[in-house]
Amino acid sequence: MSDSERQDSEDLSFEHLSITLDGHVAVLTIEREEALNALNAALLLELASAFELVEGDAGVRALVLTGAGRAFVAGADMRAFADVRDAFSGRDTALSGQDVMSVLAALPIPTVAAVNGFALGGGLELALACDLRVAARGARLGLPEVSRGVIPGYGGTQRLQRLIGLARASDLVLTGRMVEAEEALSLGLVNRVADDALEGALELAQQCARNAPVALGLAKEALMRGADLSLAQGMEVEADLFGLALTTDDAKEGVASFLEKRDPRFVGS
Repeated sequence: MSDSERQDSEDLSFEHLSITLDGHVAVLTIEREEALNALNAALLLELASAFELVEGDAGVRALVLTGAGRAFVAGADMRAFADVRDAFSGRDTALSGQDVMSVLAALPIPTVAAVNGFALGGGLELALACDLRVAARGARLGLPEVSRGVIPGYGGTQRLQRLIGLARASDLVLTGRMVEAEEALSLGLVNRVADDALEGALELAQQCARNAPVALGLAKEALMRGADLSLAQGMEVEADLFGLALTTDDAKEGVASFLEKRDPRFVGS
């Protein structure tokens, strides 16, 4: 994406997605309104391509993910599961969805889900793969798979318990119930509730994007790697990454701007 494209926030061409740019923040909108943005195989492939495109643009320092119309993503397209005949093909279906969520989770920039309307099943799993979540008042979130005879397959059972704890995750997964934005906030499922999810998510993403790009990536890496380690092991990871951060031009600029009492001018190196 060129500087002129970033300035003009022009759309890029996908069948069911659009990407616009607001300064250093990319806004990825899922546009499959006739199906409440439900995930199918084609849409998952587009999402994977879009995530890779965003990662390849050094000018993008944060990503906001949202859905067009009345839903963030209302779930996976159930028609895709009708032809699954054995456990092996079902496993492959789950793994392909997990791969896309993992690409999103591994992006070296802050990612924010702007949850408008429904975020159910695969939609909530997509939001869980983001670093931060902002929900609109009246949004409804949940993993209702057990009410349809299946279980979450795109990482929901694993990411949810790591986010809100086993007991709370068990409540949502085993009942299949939906929660509204305010309860989601109290559970720790979302970070903020806003009158307009996209505006709230953009504000949060812009706040992140003002910081040093390399430091953002290293801080995210420390959080993600440390989550599955002991405290002592996590401290080692943090120390290693802190050492790397200190060698960057942005760290030198951060120190200089502090001493000179001015705003930093980070370049991402």
